[in-house]
Amino acid sequence: MAPHHIATAFMKNTFEVSDKLFELYHRVHRLVNESMTEEGVSLARSKFLFFLSKLGPCRSTDIACALNFAPRTVTEAIDGLERDRLVMRKPDPDDRRAKIVSITETGRAVLQAAEHPRKQLIEEIFSALDDQQLDQLYDIVSRLVDKTDEIRKRKDAEEEADIAAAR
Repeated sequence: MAPHHIATAFMKNTFEVSDKLFELYHRVHRLVNESMTEEGVSLARSKFLFFLSKLGPCRSTDIACALNFAPRTVTEAIDGLERDRLVMRKPDPDDRRAKIVSITETGRAVLQAAEHPRKQLIEEIFSALDDQQLDQLYDIVSRLVDKTDEIRKRKDAEEEADIAAAR
């Protein structure tokens, strides 16, 4: 067997690599969620708190759009966060039907407390790579993100063309 054939026999196919990426994502997600929950806020809840801490008070529809969640999911999450006094709602002065959601000082404290173990865990996981490998991984993942964006744009354009054609 020629050396080229031997090398390709051990190469991973795209599905094996994809499966390994999903496995890594789920394992990291689970570990990070566990460590943050021990500090008082789950990873999912911290996304809402982080968003509010960075952008300031906003309507739940803004949160749903920004985080790509269903409005009902956001409302239920805000209900729970408000119950735990991590966020508060106030009437929107521009629209009496809407509420403005903002993070409370308690919410900021809980988010900050949970951030430290998250960062520590991520550092520990990625310590398996040296600086060159980390740079390579970043470049590879960036290329894959760009490709998914390209595919998403193409699919959105196809959907819009289909809708236009149906009219």
